[in-house]
Amino acid sequence: SPPGTAHAPALLSSVVSAPGRKMAASVCRAGGAALTRALLRTGAAPALLGLQINRTTASYAQALHNIPETQVSTLENGLHVASEESGQDTCTVGVWIGAGSRYETEKNNGVANFLEHLTFKGTKKRPQAVLEQEVASLGAHLNAYTSREQTAIYVKALSKDLPKAVEILADVVQNCSLEDSQIEEERKVILREMEEVDSCLEDVVFDYLHATAYQGTPLSRSVLGSTANIKSLGRAALLEYISSHYKAPRMVLAAAGGVNHKELHDLAQRHFAGLSFQYEGDAVPVLAPCRFTGSEIRVRDDSLPLAHIAIAVEGPSWTSPDKVAVLVANSIIGNYDHTYGGGQNLSSRLAHMAAQHKLCQSFQTFSTCYSDTGLLGIHFVTDKHNIEDMLHVSQGEWMRLCTSVTESEVTRAKNTLKTALATQLEGTTPVCEDIGCHILNYGHRISLEELDAEIDAVDSRKVREVCSKYMYDRCPAVAGVGPIEQLPDYNRIRSAMYWLRF
Repeated sequence: SPPGTAHAPALLSSVVSAPGRKMAASVCRAGGAALTRALLRTGAAPALLGLQINRTTASYAQALHNIPETQVSTLENGLHVASEESGQDTCTVGVWIGAGSRYETEKNNGVANFLEHLTFKGTKKRPQAVLEQEVASLGAHLNAYTSREQTAIYVKALSKDLPKAVEILADVVQNCSLEDSQIEEERKVILREMEEVDSCLEDVVFDYLHATAYQGTPLSRSVLGSTANIKSLGRAALLEYISSHYKAPRMVLAAAGGVNHKELHDLAQRHFAGLSFQYEGDAVPVLAPCRFTGSEIRVRDDSLPLAHIAIAVEGPSWTSPDKVAVLVANSIIGNYDHTYGGGQNLSSRLAHMAAQHKLCQSFQTFSTCYSDTGLLGIHFVTDKHNIEDMLHVSQGEWMRLCTSVTESEVTRAKNTLKTALATQLEGTTPVCEDIGCHILNYGHRISLEELDAEIDAVDSRKVREVCSKYMYDRCPAVAGVGPIEQLPDYNRIRSAMYWLRF
C-alpha cells in the first residue's frame, strides 16, 4: 500500500481528542478511512497522508533553543522595558513594581494591597465606568496582584490593541483617582475579603508560618494587613506610599505574545517617560535584612475536620546558586493528593507511604524565594490521628535527601522539574509574569535553555550537599492550624532534623 495509508486514521483523529468528544473523533476516523479509499481509487498522491511521515519533530533541546529571545531596553528615567515576541494574535502587557508588603511599616501594613484594589476604580481622566467600558470594548482583561515584594498590574488583549493597553496601564499606574468615596467602598470590600481568606486554611497556615519564621521583621506581616489598619488607612497614607515606591527604576514594563519590542519601547517612552525617578531628600527605601527564627505557632481548633501543618527551614534567596538544586530536591519528594490515581505506585517515596498508610489527604513541597532569604518546606493536610506519623516520615525524607538520595531519583526528579517549568510557561500571561519577575529580581531574563543546563548540572552529590546545608541539623519553623493536639513538642520536632549514625 502507498506510504502513509496506515497513518491516516491517527492523523485525522488527532484533530479532536478532548474528553467528551468521542462522537466527533469517530466521525473524523470514518472520514479519514473514506478519504484513504478515495485516494487509492484515483491513484492520486496521498499528500495529506504523507504529512505525518514527512513532518520532523524538533528535539527538546532544539525547542528550547528556538524560544524567542527576551529583548530588554531602558528609558532615561530608569524604567525597564522587556518583551518576548512569539507572533501570536494576543498579548499580555503589564507593569511589575518592586514594592509589596515588605516595604510597609507596622502602621501602614496593608496599604499595597489597598492600592491594588483601587487600580480598577478609575483614574483622574477615566472614571470607573469609562475605564471598565474601554477595557470591555477591547475584549481585554485587566488584572492585578500584590505579594510581599512585588505588585503587578497587567492587561491581556489582542496584539493589535497593544498601544491602547499600554496607554490604559500608564494611566492606571500614574493617575489613580483615590477619591474618598472609592476608598470607603474598597475598605468594605477588603474587610469582606479578609473574612473569606480566614476560611481558606492553606492561606492562613502560610501566613502563620511567615509570622513565626520572620517574627519581628517586615516579612512576618500579612499582605492583606491587619483589620485595624484597613479601617484606619486614608488617602494620605496611600499617596505617601505611591510617592515613596512607585519610581521608574523599580518598575518593569513587560510584554509577551504578538509584540514588537521597538513599538513597545516607543509606547513606554510616550506614556512612562514622565514617571519620577527621584526621591524626596535622602528617603531612598532600603530593605532591612529579615532574619529567620526557628520557632512554632499553634492555633488549635478541634471543631475543624482536618489539620493543616507547615514546616520549613530557611531556604535560598532569588539569586542563590543553590536554588535549582533545591527545586530538584523538592521534585524528588514531589506532591500528593488522595484523589490521585497512582496511589501506591507513585514514584515519590513520601507519596507512596502516604497512600499506603493513608497518612494524609494531601501534601506539597514549596520553595518560596525572597531577595535575601526564603522558605523551604512541606505543607500537608491530615486528620487529627495521623499528624505525628506524617510529620515523622516527612522529616525522614528530608534526612534521606541529606544522606542517601540515589542518582536514579535525581534523574527522574530533573525530568519532572523540566516538564513543570516548560508547561507553566504556556500562554502569554505566564511568560509576561516570568519576564517581569526576572527583570526585577535578576536584572535580566533567565531563559529555559539556561535553566535546563543548570538542572542538568545537578547530580546526587549536589543534592546531598545542598540539602545538608539547608536542612540537616537546622531549626525549623512550624505552623499548625486545626485539631493539632497530636502535633509533637517543638524540641521533639527539632531532634528529628538530624540522625544519630554510628
